[in-house]
Amino acid sequence: MNRVLTEIVANALAEDIGTGDITTMSTVPANQKAVGKLQMKQAGVIAGLEVAIEVFRQVDPQLSVDFSVENGDFVPAGTIIGEISGSARSVLIGERVALNFVQRLSGIATRTAGFVKLVEGTNARIVDTRKTTPGLRLLEKMAVISGGGHNHRMGLYDAVMIKDNHIIASGGITAAVTRARKAISHTMTITVECETLEQVAEAIDAGADILLLDNMDLETRTAAVKLTNGRAITEASGGINESTAADIARCGVDILSIGALTHSAVALDISLDLYLESSGNIAR
Repeated sequence: MNRVLTEIVANALAEDIGTGDITTMSTVPANQKAVGKLQMKQAGVIAGLEVAIEVFRQVDPQLSVDFSVENGDFVPAGTIIGEISGSARSVLIGERVALNFVQRLSGIATRTAGFVKLVEGTNARIVDTRKTTPGLRLLEKMAVISGGGHNHRMGLYDAVMIKDNHIIASGGITAAVTRARKAISHTMTITVECETLEQVAEAIDAGADILLLDNMDLETRTAAVKLTNGRAITEASGGINESTAADIARCGVDILSIGALTHSAVALDISLDLYLESSGNIAR
């Protein structure tokens, strides 16, 4: 994690700073000290604080970064969640990149928490997908955890998911599951995407561990759960949103996998306000 985080932040800083922050370096005295206060402009669940810390560490190891909240906390609007103190130049150089990460990841955590709330009282878990920002998957999946959700597979390498095109290319569900089972470790699971009850029955008979009930209506999903009868994990997917999640969870499925957690989350509004140190006092 540390190496991946370091590389992600380094790339983001290189993209933003390039050959140097012309504005800051030409206008702010080199010896000017300041405190940057991070404030919630809207309520939400915080995520990505460790990323912000890494941003400011890479910009200037001499900066002091102190947060009063933790990832996963729900924070009301108006709350000061942290302070960055030291060189005013350094605070300003790291400001935008740090905010971009925390706003984006907090938006994901906040939307995830909303879905988790909607399915309370059911046995369903809220789970993410691979529909993540290229290069940021690890961070976005961590944000889902901060929001109370769970992670699906991290990539193509850690679980088998046989989808409609795999079924076509391999000659059917049974053939696909049989080949996969022979090829993988006994510790790895096999998921089969099913669009009909006939496919559900075939996938169960073939020995699938997880049934991906894709774009089914409520009646069909309920029937699929009953047909499965605990012989496999049932996962609902396909266009799940805030208006449909609760009803789908009440069908009895074990998992709701929702791409919108990461591909459509709106960044949370968080600001950084700078206060200058003057004669030992803080003055805005």
